[in-house]
Amino acid sequence: MKLTREQMLAEMGIAPIWRLRDSPFAAAGAEDDTAPAERGRPDATDVIAAATAPDAAVDSLDWPGLSARVAQCRACPLCEQRKQAVLGVGDLDPDWLFVGEGPGAEEDIKGEPFVGQAGKLLDNMLAALGIARGRKVYIGNAVKCRPPGNRTPEAGEMAACRPWLERQIALLKPKVIVLLGKAAVHSVLHDDSSLASLRGRRFEYQGIPVVVTYHPAYLLRNLPEKAKAWEDLLFARRCLRETLATGRSELAF
Repeated sequence: MKLTREQMLAEMGIAPIWRLRDSPFAAAGAEDDTAPAERGRPDATDVIAAATAPDAAVDSLDWPGLSARVAQCRACPLCEQRKQAVLGVGDLDPDWLFVGEGPGAEEDIKGEPFVGQAGKLLDNMLAALGIARGRKVYIGNAVKCRPPGNRTPEAGEMAACRPWLERQIALLKPKVIVLLGKAAVHSVLHDDSSLASLRGRRFEYQGIPVVVTYHPAYLLRNLPEKAKAWEDLLFARRCLRETLATGRSELAF
């Protein structure tokens, strides 16, 4: 099931109330001259407005600018308990982009995604493909701040972070995107269908092939599903090879 913006707002119990602002990530309205830190949590309407209002500045950010903006981001309540925002890690000219859910406790401390047990499993999966993080591989998440208790990111939190992820993809220009888990699927494809129904199918984002598979943390709890995840990675590799072959054919002309 694909959710429209209106449906997302309805699910969260939020009416689409909009206010003019200089930046979609600015503090609440000008009539309130209290500093954001003194006002406390941004309200849910501000989260949606910040995430969905057009922002040409985000579209023009380079990597240093993007990193600085993400580090300072206060677009949703996840910023309040983070130790640091976790943008991502890896090759900035990648063939592969892996997108997970959000930082866990260890990632929040170290500032790098997938450094715990799930990260070790992901590294093993990459090694089985003959690749490794940092070598034509970039790894990121749907949200850049740790959800409390490592819970799944909520729709509003993913909406707040979506401009950062979209800018990452635009800068990286990966040849294939692998979505790890439902949160990543929701964020990139805006699809809430079951993973079982999405596996084995080729999707596209801005002309880039997209493949869906299970999150490594899920595989640690459901070991028999590893075989299915391996099938998905092999499918992603076929999509990558087709993309590379097409690129070489176009260059030949």
